[in-house]
Amino acid sequence: MAYAITQTCCNDASCVSVCPVNCIHPTPDEPEFGTTDMLYIDPRACIDCGACADACPVDAVFPVDRLRGPDTVFGDLNRDWFRDHPTDHAWGAPSFPRSLPGDIGALRIAVVGTGPSAGYTAQELLRSTSAEITMVDRLPVTGGLLRHGVAPDHQSTKRIAESFASVFHDPRLRMHLNLEIGTDVTHRELAAHHHAVVYAVGAAADRRLGIPGEDLPGSLPATSFVGWYNAEPTVPADAVELSAERVVVVGNGNVAVDIARILLTDPDRLAATDIADHALAALRRGRVREVVLLARRGPEQAAWTRAEFLALRQLPGVEVVVADHPEVRAAIEAAGSGAEEGVEEGAEAGAGGGAGQAALLAGLPLVPYDGAAEPGPGRRIVLRFLSAPVELSGDGRVEALTVERTTVAADGGVAGTGDREVLRAGLVVRSIGHRGVPLPGLPFDERSGTVAHRNGRVVDPATGRPLPGTYVVGWAKRGPSGGIGANRACARETVDALLDDAVARALPAPEAGRKDFERLVRQRRPDAVGLRELRAVDRAERRRGEAEGRPRVKLASVPALLAAGRRG
Repeated sequence: MAYAITQTCCNDASCVSVCPVNCIHPTPDEPEFGTTDMLYIDPRACIDCGACADACPVDAVFPVDRLRGPDTVFGDLNRDWFRDHPTDHAWGAPSFPRSLPGDIGALRIAVVGTGPSAGYTAQELLRSTSAEITMVDRLPVTGGLLRHGVAPDHQSTKRIAESFASVFHDPRLRMHLNLEIGTDVTHRELAAHHHAVVYAVGAAADRRLGIPGEDLPGSLPATSFVGWYNAEPTVPADAVELSAERVVVVGNGNVAVDIARILLTDPDRLAATDIADHALAALRRGRVREVVLLARRGPEQAAWTRAEFLALRQLPGVEVVVADHPEVRAAIEAAGSGAEEGVEEGAEAGAGGGAGQAALLAGLPLVPYDGAAEPGPGRRIVLRFLSAPVELSGDGRVEALTVERTTVAADGGVAGTGDREVLRAGLVVRSIGHRGVPLPGLPFDERSGTVAHRNGRVVDPATGRPLPGTYVVGWAKRGPSGGIGANRACARETVDALLDDAVARALPAPEAGRKDFERLVRQRRPDAVGLRELRAVDRAERRRGEAEGRPRVKLASVPALLAAGRRG
């Protein structure tokens, strides 16, 4: 029986490299790899060896005959992808690990950040060179969005962090956490102690709506909401108020889907995860019964991935409905009819927008929706398309959101119709994308919200010339697109550029040594955290989790994390 890849696919292609018959696609060398939301196994070519399941860092690969419940659809998804993307599974040209000439000597390289892009970067450098790595993070724990972005009910996705554990424990890697570049140590000082610096700092800011009332209490960016339920130590425990019965989430990408799911999942189910204690307590006493996912465009342009939306439809005790509208109804009916047929056609249509996204909605109830009325009985998610937020209002905090009906032109442009409606809501979360922030000492492209670069080399926008020894990777490099696994290929490109520069003798020689940098860190940030303290935090969180039958109970503030690290 063939294997199939399921919802939690991280897309880092670890499985591709171990498949003896090359039946997992798209591979990193194929054009679809950069846009697909997951990888697929061809059941006709699979020889049932199980190598992919062993290699998968997130336990997303299973024999088709062992798929149960909502996962059964993934057998068809894997099969149908190859119907629409035929391939002969021929091997491409072999690739070999990079290496440096022996006379170059050991490089010292700093990596700023400890999330997936930083982890893949350090992994590539340690595997292909004898480099000494310095990892720096502004927080006293590692993981980036793996720890503070992945939803707590996606525990299997978080297991990819285990593949980075050996990287962080490598004797050639030193770690300095609770240290902020640009505040505690400048870029110039960091560069003076290393041959090269790679920035893997993500996209920490959120995009704004730009409408009146956006700064009222009860209006939050998704970055804050997600950080709140994931115990991000810079997000206060009281950042989210759940006393209202209706929440509006502006956006319909995977983060918006995560927020809706967490808000309406039975807290008893979340109690078995690593959700923040304060968030679990708030969800238990909260009154939320309805979450509206608001989208300016139609169902054909929905931004969620197929796997995430199919999982949302299986949420126990939660009804998913579509707010009725003539254009929305026409789009869904054109894509397919009937609940089972709709899911089937949605699967066949492949990832991305168009009829495939609309077909995923076929079979869902189309309901007249009055957002000014109280939510009905039970728990439900309302998908409201062709509606743009225009104003938030309330007496001291958010009480309502005014929306305007929209139309989508053939060229993709969105225009308001002038038809407005008020939705009563006590919490509005904007989930319309992340945005990078300027880094002191580095050029920044305001238009794209990224560090100015060429193939990972940071460049001076005025001259187009690379800044010697300075590189960027991940969302800070390419913008907030692509999941965890996309960072692997991104890191390889940046590391290749760095190694090319090393071979060309283009890396500046450090002005001071590794011990000099460690002394500088102790002077500037006496409470900086190293590997020993990080291990102590990990042990403390796991012990707390064991007592409650959970994977871990996170420490949710910087003082608590530092105290646990000192206790050892």
